[in-house]
Amino acid sequence: MRVLVVGAGAIGAMVGAKLQQGGHAVTLLGRPWLAEAVRERGLRLTEEGQETVIPDVRVATSIGEALAGERSFDLALIAVKSYNTAEAARGLRMALSAHGPAPTETLRILSLQNGVGNEETLFQHFRRRQVIAGAITTPVAVPEPGHIVIARSGVIGLSPVDRTCVLDDVQQALSEAGFHVERYPDYRGLKWTKLLMNLTANASSAILDWPPERLLGDRRLAALEVAAWREAIAVMRALGIRPVRLGRYRWPLYVPFIRFLPVVALQPIVRRMAGGGRGGKMPSLHIDLHRGRDRSEVGWLNGAVVRYGRQAGVPTPVNQALHDVLVALVKRQVPWEAFAHRPDRLIAAVEAVREGRPALSILDTRD
Repeated sequence: MRVLVVGAGAIGAMVGAKLQQGGHAVTLLGRPWLAEAVRERGLRLTEEGQETVIPDVRVATSIGEALAGERSFDLALIAVKSYNTAEAARGLRMALSAHGPAPTETLRILSLQNGVGNEETLFQHFRRRQVIAGAITTPVAVPEPGHIVIARSGVIGLSPVDRTCVLDDVQQALSEAGFHVERYPDYRGLKWTKLLMNLTANASSAILDWPPERLLGDRRLAALEVAAWREAIAVMRALGIRPVRLGRYRWPLYVPFIRFLPVVALQPIVRRMAGGGRGGKMPSLHIDLHRGRDRSEVGWLNGAVVRYGRQAGVPTPVNQALHDVLVALVKRQVPWEAFAHRPDRLIAAVEAVREGRPALSILDTRD
C-alpha cells in the first residue's frame, strides 16, 4: 500500500514508521527539521527498549513535493492538529486534482486525530465514502526530530463513515505493521469515546500548569473532571451515541459508574486512567499552551461538547468554562499567571458559567 502521512508528528511518524517497517511505501509530510533528520540519520523507532533504524522512508515538506513525479497514494493518513485539518484537506484536494480525477476519487482518507469534528471537515473536501474515522491509544513521545519512542502498545480503532467505504486493505496493512486493529460500525461512538479519554485532566492541567496526578489529587478538581465527563455523556445520550470499548478501556462499563457514583469513589479511578493513558507525558493541551502555540485543540474537545450540547439542548457549563478560559490563555487575552497554580480561580470561573455569567467575569473583581 502507498501511504501519505499528512502531519508527521508523534502519531503520524510512528504509524508511518511501522507501516514502512511492514513493507508498505510511506511518504511522510512534515516539517523541514524532520526531513533533515530522517535524511541524515534515518527514522528511528524505539519500542520495548529496542531501537530500530527504518531506512528508505521518503520525507516531503509540501504536498506538491510529496506528489512530485506523478506519484499516487492509496491512503492519506491525517495526523495534523485539529485546527489544521481544513487547511490540510484543502491543500491535499487541490494537489490531487491537479493530477486528474482518478487520484482524488480513489484515495482513502484516515483521520487518526483527537477530538470530534475532523471527519465532518474532511467531508467538505472529499466524499464520505472516502473517509475513515480512526482512534489510537498508543502513547508516543518524540525526544528529538526523527526519533519516536513508543511508551506501550495500544490499539487502532477504525470505523467507515459511509457503509460503502472499503477498508479491509487498510486494516490488513495496519495489522501487518504490528498494530492491534479493531473495527466499529458507528464512527461517532468511536470518536466520542476517544473524546472522553482525551477530556481527562487535559484543559484543566493546561490552565493550572499542574500535572494530572496533582490535579486529580484535589477532590474539588476531580469533581470538575467528573462533571465534564458527565456533561459529555449527557450530550452523547441526547444524540443517540453509545460509548465503545477501545482496547483495554471498557467505556460501556465505565459510563454508568461515572454517571451515578460519588466523586470520592471515582477519584482513584480517574487518577489511574489519566496517568496510564498518556504514558507519563503531560496532556496535549498543556504541551501546546506552554510551547507558546497560538491555537489549541480545546475547540475539538471541550468545545465540541459545548457545540453539540447546544444542538441537543444539554447544558455544559464545566466544559464551557474550561474551553473559554483556555482559549483566552492561548490568545493571550489574559496572562498565564491569572490561572496558573490557582485552582480556586478556575473553580470560580466554572461557578460563574453555572450562574449564567462569562467565565472570565471573575477577573473583573479579583486581582
